[in-house]
Amino acid sequence: MAIQKPSHTFTKIHLKALRTNTLHSLFTLSFTVFINTLCFAQDLPKTSPKIDPKTVTDSTAVVIDSVLTQPVNERLQDTIKIDTLKKDEGFLEDIVKYTAKDYVSINQKEQKIFLYNEALVNYKEMEIKAGTIVIDYSTNEVFAGRIKDSLGNYSQHPVFKQGRDVIEPDSIRFNFTTQRALVWNSKTEQQGGTIIAERTKKENDSVYFIANAKYTTSDNLDDPEYYFLIRKGKIVPGKKVVTGLTNMFIYDVPTPIGLPFGFFPLTNKRTSGVIFPTFGEDTANDRGYFLQNGGYYFAISDYVDLAVLGDYYTNGSYGLRLQSNYALRYKFRGNVSLRFENLINSERGFPDFSKSNIYNIRWSHSQDNKANPNARFSASVNLGSSRYYQQSINQLNASSFLNNTLSSSVSYSRTFQGEPQVNLSVTATHSQNTNTETINMTLPTFQGSVGRMYPFAPKAGSKKGIIQNLNVQYNIRGENRIQTTDSLFFKKEMFDDAKMGVQHSIPLNTNFKLLKYLSLSAGSNYQETWTFKTIERSFDSDLLEVVTTENSGFDSFRTYNFSASLGTTLYGMFNFGDDKKIQAIRHVMRPSVSYSITPAFSQYYDTYEVVDADNNTIDEVEYTRFEESIFGVPGNLFSSSVGLSISNTFEAKVRDRDSTATEPKKVMIFNNLNFSTNYNISADSLNWSPVRVTGGTQILNNKLNINFGATLDPYALDNNNNKIDKFNIDNGGSLFRLTSANVTMNYTLSSKQKSSKDKSSSDQAAIEESLRSGGRADDLFGRAEDFADQRLNLDDEDSEPESPSPLYNHVIPWSVRLAYAVNYSNSRRENTISSHSLMFSGDIQLTPRWSFGASSGYDLKNNGVTYTQLRFERDLLSWRMNFTWVPFSSRSSWNFFIGIKSSLLKDLKYDKRRQRDRQL
Repeated sequence: MAIQKPSHTFTKIHLKALRTNTLHSLFTLSFTVFINTLCFAQDLPKTSPKIDPKTVTDSTAVVIDSVLTQPVNERLQDTIKIDTLKKDEGFLEDIVKYTAKDYVSINQKEQKIFLYNEALVNYKEMEIKAGTIVIDYSTNEVFAGRIKDSLGNYSQHPVFKQGRDVIEPDSIRFNFTTQRALVWNSKTEQQGGTIIAERTKKENDSVYFIANAKYTTSDNLDDPEYYFLIRKGKIVPGKKVVTGLTNMFIYDVPTPIGLPFGFFPLTNKRTSGVIFPTFGEDTANDRGYFLQNGGYYFAISDYVDLAVLGDYYTNGSYGLRLQSNYALRYKFRGNVSLRFENLINSERGFPDFSKSNIYNIRWSHSQDNKANPNARFSASVNLGSSRYYQQSINQLNASSFLNNTLSSSVSYSRTFQGEPQVNLSVTATHSQNTNTETINMTLPTFQGSVGRMYPFAPKAGSKKGIIQNLNVQYNIRGENRIQTTDSLFFKKEMFDDAKMGVQHSIPLNTNFKLLKYLSLSAGSNYQETWTFKTIERSFDSDLLEVVTTENSGFDSFRTYNFSASLGTTLYGMFNFGDDKKIQAIRHVMRPSVSYSITPAFSQYYDTYEVVDADNNTIDEVEYTRFEESIFGVPGNLFSSSVGLSISNTFEAKVRDRDSTATEPKKVMIFNNLNFSTNYNISADSLNWSPVRVTGGTQILNNKLNINFGATLDPYALDNNNNKIDKFNIDNGGSLFRLTSANVTMNYTLSSKQKSSKDKSSSDQAAIEESLRSGGRADDLFGRAEDFADQRLNLDDEDSEPESPSPLYNHVIPWSVRLAYAVNYSNSRRENTISSHSLMFSGDIQLTPRWSFGASSGYDLKNNGVTYTQLRFERDLLSWRMNFTWVPFSSRSSWNFFIGIKSSLLKDLKYDKRRQRDRQL
């Protein structure tokens, strides 16, 4: 006899009681089914219900024992009697819960429970989902498998979960008591990879034995493009994998890449380990065979790590790199990199033998904004040998190779809140020209300021008028400047010519409205400069030369000036009508007139006489003893000048092409269009300074940025191309003479709009690497291709690729970046183009897995191609192939790389390169 089980009930059975005796187990089953049948009614009837045969279906086969026909009270008494028996050892420790979508069948004779369609069994931390499940409560075992449809297709594969371990086999057999299991055709994820085992034996919670297993990081588990075949193995999840004979298969084709046995540690946290090097041969510079980028990774703690990498060449050259990252959440983060290379060219005794040492130090530190709102420490350091990026045999950062400046800055600032607010900062800076090998440093620069104080401001309300807006400040700046060369860097001689100075300034300002629409501001500035080294000059009549004597000691000079400016803002609108394509043009003009006056401080100047051999005075030369001051010298000429400037912006309202748009589209004609000049009242001649014109605009949907500038001189030139005190128009020329001009244009075009968030992890890492090395954020000078750090070349392995369209050839992703620059010079009638170049870079994805990129340019002045880099990339599913080629120039070289994307197997790679030729 059978009864239909309601679909919303949840059947459960306490299997401990089933082991006591047969009568007790039958009663428990009957009682549980009875309660579930009545949907857990609150009041149980005293007699068993009558079962309507019409409600019985073939798909339901829940057997009801005759014990169910007994009164409930008798059954309860019987249960009490049976429960008093002593329980055997080995009973289950928890309740086994089970459910199924179609039916639950209980066979008392075989002591089995059958679950069909979306079956689920829960026992403690263990969970099994499958198409069909059989529970054998006589042996405390459960069997889970798939279900087969009428076409012979299998579905609802079992999913076995225990703790963090997840296994997806074809079938599984599990014992509740011993916790052992047999698994067929299982799929288990371990540390970013998947183990597909033909047969697995689960010994306990922490040990698995596998046979004929495949390990792969491929997404296609049914037909992986590669795998490692493990004949026998032992897995301790989260700790280790021990294998026997293992070798790689590529599309089921065996390869000789393998191990007779292996031990692989597994962990859920960072651990220390060996970094395998790259093997190769450097034939371009005769350095022989090499090992590159091998070393050891130290997982020091959760907050800091260290990677020690090295290179070695058979001719004796070697390199050493220390790289460390550190971070403390909500406090700070940063990284440090130290690089050293000992380069040997050719062989000792040959005429082209040479030996050199180069190094580079990089440090980046940033503080979290939440750490301390009143104190901040930051660092950006990039210093070392001037020729490091040009001579390094490991660093292949093209953007840094073309950069001729290395710069660094380390600063600490502190703000003291209050009235007034006080700001203090200490900064150390470094600037290094890699062409001239000159280095300028400030060790350190101290700055302090006291916020504006309004002594006459009202205690409540806004400030009005010239008196209430009167404010005063105090600023102090002290510097210790060092200028040295690459050869003296980090040596005591670099401090011999250090210069120190301190400058105090007290600005006094005010501002107010004049005639309602005019803004007038006026101010005065007092400066006092301290210096610790002065000079004294005299003319030696015996040697007939000027003698300069340096005097160490404290000295100072004081200056002051006055300035005022008057400005306003004018708005203009030119309406053409709503029916026109251009409906209106809006013009905003901001004219300004300024005046400044600075007296002559001749008290700080001295003179010396220049004589001939007969002791006759030839000339009298004026000088100041403060010529060595780092903050300049006091002026010895009276200055009174008027400045004129006009800034403009032009914006148009254009009828939108979209007919559903209700508002016109705003188009910026000129972001800025500025004119400025100056008139020196105190000068005897050439009172007008050249007119400077600057402007910028964006066109083609803001994709093309155009910036331009020009210098217009109103004065003419004589026959020797020297400027004379005569207007050019009065000399038969035009109103102004164009002395210089420049135009820069940047254009970005792509098949689809991309934001910075859309960039792949490899692109973002390459940009950060380029910026840390002093390069550009774009790839107009080439992309960073340092194979010492595979993070620059491999995308995030966890990212999901876009599914290609069936009509892929109609949508090919591409992007192009163009940069055009031209500079014109004509200050002395040279009428020449000083520089003229066009740079471009682009990427195109020819197929879903083939991409091509290039960076190059053309020097239009010298008629030559600039530095060119070609990039080819092939996505091989779980692998990546990369080829970078510099076809010509002194940096001619190529690099080939193929390897597995997964970080777990990133050392399984092959790369070949041709180093650039050594330049003498």
